[in-house]
Amino acid sequence: MPGHVLPLRIYIGVFLALLALTALTTGVAFIDLGPLNTAAALAIAGVKMLLVVLFFMHARYSSSLVKIVILAGFFWLALLLSFTLTDVESRHWTPAPAPWSAPPQPAPKPVALQPPTRPATP
Repeated sequence: MPGHVLPLRIYIGVFLALLALTALTTGVAFIDLGPLNTAAALAIAGVKMLLVVLFFMHARYSSSLVKIVILAGFFWLALLLSFTLTDVESRHWTPAPAPWSAPPQPAPKPVALQPPTRPATP
């Protein structure tokens, strides 16, 4: 099956871009962006995913049917994630977790019974 052949410089360029984006992800992890840390990391990961799918998996040069199947996969993933998040976000009735109670005290050791003693007789 003949495939689309890309020049080596494109593969090297994509590889260097992936390395740079990985370094950027590491750099962003050390910067406190508050709630935007997750969004920044996901955005960088999305760009890296697109580079891999488009160039290393040759989706950029594939037929329309392959592109539709890829989009259907991403749609299915988005559907599953949205249903999962809907379930998690709708659980407002779940009580807040209580702190752990003190561990139970060990049972006292049984005392050995002594035979009764007789009083001394005069």
